[in-house]
Amino acid sequence: MKDQHQFVRTGPLMEVSSYPEWTQEMVHYCDRFKSEVVEHDLFTQMKEARLEHSIHKAFLSGGWPVIDQFPQYMAMNLLKIRYGQGEGHDMARRYLIRNIRVEQNHADHWVNWASESGVDIQAMLHNQHALETLSLSQWCWQVCDRESLAVAMAATNYAIEGATGEWSARVCSEDRYANLFDEEVRAKAMKWLKLHAKYDDAHPWEALEIIVTLVGLQPSQVTITKLRNAICKSHQFMRLLLDHYMRPATQVAARAQLALA
Repeated sequence: MKDQHQFVRTGPLMEVSSYPEWTQEMVHYCDRFKSEVVEHDLFTQMKEARLEHSIHKAFLSGGWPVIDQFPQYMAMNLLKIRYGQGEGHDMARRYLIRNIRVEQNHADHWVNWASESGVDIQAMLHNQHALETLSLSQWCWQVCDRESLAVAMAATNYAIEGATGEWSARVCSEDRYANLFDEEVRAKAMKWLKLHAKYDDAHPWEALEIIVTLVGLQPSQVTITKLRNAICKSHQFMRLLLDHYMRPATQVAARAQLALA
């Protein structure tokens, strides 16, 4: 007999209307925080091929801790799963096992992107990063270590992968950034971006379906609040990282304005 509280999606995977009303409300609430990441000036300048080279390199280097650790976040969540404990657990098991190796390949592509952008790779791999940068990776590690499978996947596979897919698509929506790379290395340098802009767009929606399947059609308000807060915190920590790298440029512009006053 089917559990009346069990969620079974009937509509398209990537349409929010296919999910319960509480999920739709949560997604719409969190989207305003996600938009602050996706529409951030760092990505606007990157798309328009006018991002300062020093900021560009600092962003690629500073983003590395999360790229490096992302397969580990997923492995931590995999440890929470026991086969046969429910459809949500089985879906999560398949999703995580399939995508852990994918994330390892993505780490290789990030290193290639950084290398072709002039980043000192050894320094990137072993450097002491700014606290504003480490806050995102520390948050991801904490939520995957301490919270439930649903909350942890909401913070990482839904929130971070979702925002990343959208900002990558923005950067790739024009050819100006890609054309900064010499033709012989362009494909290699752009592979991380191209993969996230084109092929990974279903991943956050798959994660959302798993999350809703795990918690059911009528979760408690406490559960909904935990999910919403985890998603929004991930977006806020992403925004903090971006603001940190744009701060020097903002300070220079502010000093210029004062000089003209």
